Amino acid sequence: MAAYEKFVPEIPPLHEPFWAALRQHRVELQQCRRCGQFRFVPSELCPCGSPEYSWAPIAGTGEVYTYTIVHRAPTPAYQQDAPYVIAHVTMDEGPRMISNVVGCDPSDVFIGMPVEIVFDDVTPELTLYRFRPRS
Repeated sequence: MAAYEKFVPEIPPLHEPFWAALRQHRVELQQCRRCGQFRFVPSELCPCGSPEYSWAPIAGTGEVYTYTIVHRAPTPAYQQDAPYVIAHVTMDEGPRMISNVVGCDPSDVFIGMPVEIVFDDVTPELTLYRFRPRS
């Protein structure tokens, strides 16, 4: 496998269960034990104030909330992919997640577009999530 030259996330201990699930091609988010709300990014407290949570699977489906098409990338490693889409997606369970939309022409992306998560094993230790149009 070629060296991965793009940005790699720093993974604090609180976030490790999310990344461990991605490595297994699953998506798990924190879910508050008091109010049931899912949250992303992981945090110590729910907006309801409860510190109690568990990690629960989500469907991995949602809709594009907003997006941008990048034509001029931040580094040469990203420029080879330009133009590409970065989108905020409202997951069916409520939280918003950010990643690329792949599997379609950037000009085909639209607000409200139904998408699903796909997994990108960029190194043996790191799996990223992306979104693709839902069929």
